[in-house]
Amino acid sequence: MAGHSVDEYLETIYFLAFPIGEYRPATNRSPTLAARVAEMLGVSRASAGEMLKRLEAEGLVERGRQKEALLTESGRERAERVVRKHRIIERLLTDFMGYTAAEAHVHADELGDTFTEEMVDRIAARLGNPERCPHGWPVDPAVEQEENRDLAPLAELEPGTRATIVRLAEHDGDLLHWFYDEGLVPGAEIEVQAVQPAAGQFTVRLNGGERAVGERAATGLFVRPAAG
Repeated sequence: MAGHSVDEYLETIYFLAFPIGEYRPATNRSPTLAARVAEMLGVSRASAGEMLKRLEAEGLVERGRQKEALLTESGRERAERVVRKHRIIERLLTDFMGYTAAEAHVHADELGDTFTEEMVDRIAARLGNPERCPHGWPVDPAVEQEENRDLAPLAELEPGTRATIVRLAEHDGDLLHWFYDEGLVPGAEIEVQAVQPAAGQFTVRLNGGERAVGERAATGLFVRPAAG
């Protein structure tokens, strides 16, 4: 796999900074940040550690009390620009070029350095300034952060809870394809039928039928529980 860019690392650290966007694999529940970044990008811990040192030297990241990496003000500003660009490029790929939503994420990563911010602004205008990427994430990071308080991972819901799927975790390409194959897409209405924590399995009702959802998928489906 080719090396990941500074922007890709910043985007990953950005996701780790906000709970709803946090990728939490079932194994290794409390790894160091370097390990979590490595997990999300599919690189070694050593590679992630070296890049974090570089980001710290460039003033984009600083170390917390437990040696975790925290975005500096300039690092967060750059990360938010990267996130916005990625989501607009995804919409270009789906709305204009005919790629599926699952395909768009991979290609958007590849194209991130191709477009300048001015180009991205023009693309957004031509697309009618879309509010969300194909996977339900707000294009505007400020809107995303505000919305986080209203959402929860499917894995945290109790049986009998009704909810609307709002966002899909993007960092696992195979899982993202599975969501679409199963009809677990933004806007879909679901009801939690059963939770089996020991087996790491959830059963939900969708479109009149039942779907079995594993723990990995349930932690990557972000929903808005129904009121009441």
